[in-house]
Amino acid sequence: MASVHGSHAGFNFCCFIVLILVIVIGTIVSPVSAVEEFKVGDVDGWRQPDINHTEVYTLWAATKRFHVGDLLRFEYRNDSVLVVDKWAYYHCNVTSPSSVFTDGNTTISLDNVGPLYFISGDTEHCQNGQRLAVQVMPLPPQSPPPSSPPQYPEPESEDSPTPSPVSTLNAATHALSVSKMLPSSALVTTFIALLWHSG
Repeated sequence: MASVHGSHAGFNFCCFIVLILVIVIGTIVSPVSAVEEFKVGDVDGWRQPDINHTEVYTLWAATKRFHVGDLLRFEYRNDSVLVVDKWAYYHCNVTSPSSVFTDGNTTISLDNVGPLYFISGDTEHCQNGQRLAVQVMPLPPQSPPPSSPPQYPEPESEDSPTPSPVSTLNAATHALSVSKMLPSSALVTTFIALLWHSG
């Protein structure tokens, strides 16, 4: 009987410690929106498309989602990248770009919400499809952090009475409420630890 009592108290104490560790890790590791870098054209890079693939950059952009803070990387040879307005994009007008890049490896930060337009500095290349329009979206809203961590009872000492099923149920309920705030990897680790200690 004493050994059963000791194992229940040990199990609850281990659950308590594991839950505290999960909460601490969850508050330290806050969700952060990752900046994504897109290589324009993927393996083909920034170049004049083949005659049968003039829509290559339109199709490429259609498969992506661009957010504020993301990066566009243009890789090219003997060419350039011009940042232009909508009219210049559609007419391949290279006379008044807002920016010109010729370094062969240009990274542009998407700083504002809305459309952005890029063309080759070679008018013929642009007319053959070397132009890119992207729609930059705002960052998705993040859920606010919890105002205060949930309160848990003090760990039971070895000579306290055998815990009732209710206290075990409360620990499970707390674990579920924590699960809503944490990434799945932390939850898996927690539940593996709980299962290991219960055996």
